[in-house]
Amino acid sequence: MLMRVSAVWAKAEMMLATALAVLVTGLVLLNVVTRNIGAALFWVDELAIYAMVWMAFMGASAALHYGNSVAITLISDAVARPVAQVIRLFVHIVLTLFSFSMIYFCWRWFQPLDMLRAGFDIEAFQATTFNFVYSEPTTTLGVPKYVFWIVVWLFALGASLHSTAHLLSWRAGGMSK
Repeated sequence: MLMRVSAVWAKAEMMLATALAVLVTGLVLLNVVTRNIGAALFWVDELAIYAMVWMAFMGASAALHYGNSVAITLISDAVARPVAQVIRLFVHIVLTLFSFSMIYFCWRWFQPLDMLRAGFDIEAFQATTFNFVYSEPTTTLGVPKYVFWIVVWLFALGASLHSTAHLLSWRAGGMSK
């Protein structure tokens, strides 16, 4: 069941990453055209960077589901199959611990309960926590940066889902990668 949820989430991540790749391409082309005609739009650079960062995070999370992540298999390829299976299990455990750690760090970074206690009043939140995550604007877009930083949450949740699904399928004997 969890593997099916992971597959649906990964498909959504890949669709979003694909759309963001198209957006990055369009923004870069728009930037080339506007600079050539002497009417540069400086916010386009910044938006293209944020779109590319989102694309990378979404693609990285989906790659965990599909097993397409970059891996160094020098040791696991050189040892007997049972030892390689233990190494792969260890890697999946480390990935799961990392992804849940990311959720914890996002929680610490965004402090959603403190924001709730402040009644979603950013100034009251800042006064009590000295955390300015919700008020820092982007350089040219003028949008709060936390809107773009939400991708770290999405990555952490997706990576946790994918790595947990792989661990549970490993336990059930269905994991060969």
